[in-house]
Amino acid sequence: MVSSYTANSGIEKPATGDQSGTWGDTTNLNMDIIDRAISGVVSLSLSGTTTTLTTTDGALTDGMHKVLVLAGSPTGTNTITIAPNDADKFYLVKNGSGQSAVFSQGTGANVTIPNGGADIIFSDGAGSGAAVTSIFANSLSFGKVNLTSDTASGDAAALGYTAAEGLILTGQGSTNDVTIKNDADADVITIATGGTSVDIVGDVTAATVNADGDTSAGDNAAMGYTAAEGLILTGQGSTSDITLKNDADGTVFTVPTGTDDILFPDSARAMFGAGSDLKIWHDGTHSHIDNDGAGALFIASDSMYITNSDRDENFILGADNGAVTLYFDSAAKLATNTGGVTVTGALSASTIVLAATDTDTSNTGSVTIDFAAHQNFVLTLTGNVTLANPSTESVGQAGVFVFIQDGTGSRTLSLGTDYESPAGGGITLSTAANAVDVVPYFVKASGSIQLGAPQLAFS
Repeated sequence: MVSSYTANSGIEKPATGDQSGTWGDTTNLNMDIIDRAISGVVSLSLSGTTTTLTTTDGALTDGMHKVLVLAGSPTGTNTITIAPNDADKFYLVKNGSGQSAVFSQGTGANVTIPNGGADIIFSDGAGSGAAVTSIFANSLSFGKVNLTSDTASGDAAALGYTAAEGLILTGQGSTNDVTIKNDADADVITIATGGTSVDIVGDVTAATVNADGDTSAGDNAAMGYTAAEGLILTGQGSTSDITLKNDADGTVFTVPTGTDDILFPDSARAMFGAGSDLKIWHDGTHSHIDNDGAGALFIASDSMYITNSDRDENFILGADNGAVTLYFDSAAKLATNTGGVTVTGALSASTIVLAATDTDTSNTGSVTIDFAAHQNFVLTLTGNVTLANPSTESVGQAGVFVFIQDGTGSRTLSLGTDYESPAGGGITLSTAANAVDVVPYFVKASGSIQLGAPQLAFS
């Protein structure tokens, strides 16, 4: 009779009466095969992109080892084919080849072990359709796992540890690098691929949330912090950038999109100060600013009122046919329109009201006076000056010119036709260096500015 062999490890089974006198050699070889299958370790040198891991009946071959340490210099991902395809195999694999290794036996599933990775795999020996399975690809249960090494960039999924960073969870997916799900298979926390942002799907509960980074333009909703600005709340909406609501889902105030305005809904009250001392609100008709009803400013469509608690009209600013009228105690008033300002009643002031004065330290050649901007003029002559005809004088306007000779002196003054001097004789100024002369004026009519006699050489 002829010997047969075990299906998975190729151990010879001598037939009855077979191998007379040589049976011991067969037994010794079988023991070596068993030894490899139980605890054999082989350094499997890979080259190119394909390798065959063979188990040969009755011969010591690499496919019989329990532990495979992948080495060599493959030129790319190396496909390791387990042969024959009808042998059940069980391997502990460590990949140090520098390339990913793909274990295959037939047309069924394969197992890829990345460079630097390790796995426990088995093949089912199902012939041409044989498949290779990873033990680690299935659910595992441990009492405790102590990790001692870091993860690396490109890890498809890795759990690691360093003394500085502690526990490290690393992944690489097309959408997310890390996804934490609940037992209903729903996302709880995700980290988008290649990103550092954390998306938390549900509510976040924390005793304190410390923001330590600034927000930026375009943030849909962000809370940030800077040392200068403190807490920052940023949003981007089609209607409002920020909406503050109460627990009844009612809007308290909004910041309209792209603005720095704060809007309160109708009848809402913005209260400031201890005990609600100051309120700003709208009653559907008027806008109010008041102190708990003890006096208020309220604005209607055409008037602004400052009242006491009974809303007696102590002060009203109103509009009437293009004029603006300011009332005091509903009696004295100051009215303005396009014709000027009218004061009804006496006008008094506790301090002197000074007219605007033009002080120009450099004047030479043609000089045009702006009577609309100034009433008095202090002009230092740095050359001979001609007062050109103005266009801004007002009838009844009066004031003085003060002419100062510069350090050279002898600067002359000529007049445009709108300036009229006593007896039409013009104005003759002092000639001494730094001399100061005063000339009064009065506007009699448009184009008629009457100059008084000069007061010369003030000292």
